[in-house]
Amino acid sequence: MNNPVNPGFQGYPGQFPLVRPTPRTNAVKIVLAVIAGMFALLLGLIVLLLIGAETGPVELMIGMVCAMLPVPIYVSLLLWLDRYEAEPLWMLATAFFWGALIAVFIAIVFNTGIELMAAAAANSKDVGQNVGAVIAAPIVEESAKALILVILFFWKKDEFDGIIDGIVYAGMAGLGFAMTENILYYGRAVRGGPDMLTFVFILRGIAGPFSHPLFTSMTGIGLGWSRQSQNTFIKIVIPFLGFLLAILMHATWNGSIAFGGPIGFFAAYFLVMGPAFIVTLMVVFFSLRREGRIVREFLYPDLQKGVFESHEYEKLCTIRGRMGMSWGAFWSNGFSTWRAQMRCNQMASELAFHRHRVARGISRDQQAALEREQLYLQTLQQLREQMAQRRQGRR
Repeated sequence: MNNPVNPGFQGYPGQFPLVRPTPRTNAVKIVLAVIAGMFALLLGLIVLLLIGAETGPVELMIGMVCAMLPVPIYVSLLLWLDRYEAEPLWMLATAFFWGALIAVFIAIVFNTGIELMAAAAANSKDVGQNVGAVIAAPIVEESAKALILVILFFWKKDEFDGIIDGIVYAGMAGLGFAMTENILYYGRAVRGGPDMLTFVFILRGIAGPFSHPLFTSMTGIGLGWSRQSQNTFIKIVIPFLGFLLAILMHATWNGSIAFGGPIGFFAAYFLVMGPAFIVTLMVVFFSLRREGRIVREFLYPDLQKGVFESHEYEKLCTIRGRMGMSWGAFWSNGFSTWRAQMRCNQMASELAFHRHRVARGISRDQQAALEREQLYLQTLQQLREQMAQRRQGRR
């Protein structure tokens, strides 16, 4: 029977033996990953040494504590957006630490170099600082953060496949960058006493913590929109427009502070950042609705086959329904069943989005696609059996 949402999709035809791919450890990949991690760590240590040389060791430690303190809260809020198809933790961590280590190092090198050259050319330190803040920083920093998004976009097509993914990865890179940058600002503020540190913490850690994630999200939205669209113009042009918008917003934000002082800051905060944040939330809302439609469309064959009951299928297609199932499992059967329900929800989404990618031609290896679908179905069946056993054990 055809899917009423997409009559052309009936699931994969025929039967295919349940296959669990055997993991193949690639020594070269492991070595390269270790080298990349060590290199990133080295750059991070250099950044901390440079910050410590300017602020002092005690100020550095205080700045690190203040900068890292709110990060788990903001990361949790950002990850909450990724309700349907949660991204792999290693990819999220890669984006975060790229922003915190590599992007900051790139920014320090190029921003400092451009600022010094501008100051020498104009024979004015103030001119150099303004050029660095308004011109160099937006271009260099947004380019450095965008680089990891481009790498993930082309490298992991099966994970970076929509606007929500673009926002989440961009937000992680932006939060990492902001955390390391705040170490410097908090370290400087320590010299001004507790009142100055409190003021800077409120300003950067509470009032404007999403500035860098918001800027870079424009690039992420552009890449995500490109991935999910079949329109040639959108696929090619929109990512560049998103990147240019990220630079423009960043330059506007920095320029308002550099030239407008407190008045410029509040004007930009309420006239630029506030509306941009609201528009981004609207984009998130409609993107989540789109992902819900994908789940509804590509899990319908499983409803017809009896894999899901009707009420379960309906709940899987909405965020509210998923949260209800998860919390119901927790309150009725405890943490282990809640965890299994969360994994079950995730696996159902993975199955739906995998089918969506295959239908759009992103997964070209039909044999591998069949094996992966069967693995999802097998894992989903095992999770459901585990939850059923736990429920029976509670009775």
